[in-house]
Amino acid sequence: MQFQLSGQQIEVTPALRDHATAKLERLTRLDEKCIGLSIVLSVDKLQQRAEGTLAVSGTKLHAEAAEADMYASIDVLFDKLVTQLRKHREKISDKHQQEAREARQYG
Repeated sequence: MQFQLSGQQIEVTPALRDHATAKLERLTRLDEKCIGLSIVLSVDKLQQRAEGTLAVSGTKLHAEAAEADMYASIDVLFDKLVTQLRKHREKISDKHQQEAREARQYG
């Protein structure tokens, strides 16, 4: 999976990169078909923002989080992406199961 971490008006430190990379395993454990993840870190006055776009086969999932701490923002961002990825996978598997039932019924 391609992984891109960038910062707007903030320097991406090795510690931030390591923290985000460690969280990456949660996504790849759920779905090996993840194509790429792009995260943009930024600072808005008192809020540390993290925005992420996850490209999965068939769609793109987007989430953002704003917290007082950048590490917390990254954690919340990954929590949201994991939730979206789970929903996406359930929707796909439900669709395939429904198609299989219809094929048996009319076949």
